[in-house]
Formats: sequence, C-alpha cells, structure tokens
Amino acid sequence: MRAEIQLGHSFEWRYTIPARASVPALYHDTPFCLDMPEVLATGYLVGMMELACLHGLMPFMDWPREQSLGTMVSFQHLVPTPPGMTLTIRGRVVDVDGRRVRFQVEAWDELDKVCEGIHERHLIDPARFNDRVAKKLAQWASPHAVPAEPPRDER
Repeated sequence: MRAEIQLGHSFEWRYTIPARASVPALYHDTPFCLDMPEVLATGYLVGMMELACLHGLMPFMDWPREQSLGTMVSFQHLVPTPPGMTLTIRGRVVDVDGRRVRFQVEAWDELDKVCEGIHERHLIDPARFNDRVAKKLAQWASPHAVPAEPPRDER
C-alpha cells in the first residue's frame, strides 16, 4: 500500500448511465426481461457502487501490483433511473480490518437518491490471486475432478 487507509476517507465519483445498463439491454438473452422497463438495472447499479469504492481506494493502492475485489454488498435500490442520467456516488471508509475495507455508499441521480448501503472490499496481490484461480481451473478441467456437492437444504 502507498499509504494507510484512513477511516472517514470520503470520495465522489460520477457516471452517466448508458443504454446498455437498462434491464432489457443488460438481460437481453432472457426473453421475459425484454418487456421490462428501460431503467437502470440493479445488477448494473451494484457494479457502479463497487467501482466508485475501487476509485476511492486508488490513492492508497500500489496499482496494478495491489488491487481489490468486492466481497460483500448490501444495497437498497430506492428509485428508478433512466439511461442518460448521471449518477453521483459518494462513499466513506467506515472500517478497516487488515486487508478488508468497508464503505458506506450512496448514489444520487439529478433528482433523487437512487441507492444506499454498505460495500466491502479486500485488498489482494493479483499474482497470488491469479495463481489460485489457475489452480482451480486446472482442477476443474481435470478428467478426474470430483464435483463438490452443494449443501442440502435442511428445512
């Protein structure tokens, strides 16, 4: 890290919503979504909230040798926003525990508060992380791989 991540560090990031971020465009391969409203998809909004937090961490990271990945999101999508409007996303670091950083984040369009919530990111060494992914891919591709059984619902 270039510098110690400071509690209370705040940031702001703006992003104009493209047409590809609407529900029908994002889920174009799912027929019933094609009839849904042309508004910002929650899945895309979550990505924008994550990117804003990544942007907020950049002054503290030795990029690209150090990066961060999102590990938790808890957001409320409050109002619809059509493509073409600009989101202003504001965040603040509320907790740092080792390589884990937690943010309080909110997004506004030109008229309304669009989203609010908590996001968590973990700082990673990309070389080590990519090694782990490569090992997983090799294991998965192995003809002798035994698939993990998903947990059974105990209800």
